[in-house]
Amino acid sequence: MNMAMNFDEITERLLETPYWVIDFLPMQVPQDARGQFFAVERYYLEEPRLECLSHQFADVLLKLNCYHDLTVSRGDEWVKNPEPEAMVAWLNEAMQHGHLCALIDDGDALVTASSGNTNLTLYNPSPALLELIRKLASASGLFLWKP
Repeated sequence: MNMAMNFDEITERLLETPYWVIDFLPMQVPQDARGQFFAVERYYLEEPRLECLSHQFADVLLKLNCYHDLTVSRGDEWVKNPEPEAMVAWLNEAMQHGHLCALIDDGDALVTASSGNTNLTLYNPSPALLELIRKLASASGLFLWKP
């Protein structure tokens, strides 16, 4: 079995585990909220705000990569600890029209980004990883919460 197939299988398994959200909002918006969440979300999904949000997420991932290996999927290709410029470009692309998966330490946890979303999703984090990502998100003006 090649390494990409192994990482794909690990990713599929992790997508079934408990997850947290790295978001621009401090908590999930209730369904019966009286505000205008969808209008605000659309606002942040437009340029140049989407690129700014993407850079906030990239800051979290780049700083996380100082402490943990990140193996990032690029379609059928997996790249371990990509150059920072590549990571930023791939995340921008995923936020606009695609998807990105980053395995943490070869599959202990997973972070995903997808177009049409104003958040990253973190799967299967250990307590220590949660604490680190909470600090990194906060430093980038983001929040970490459990749905």
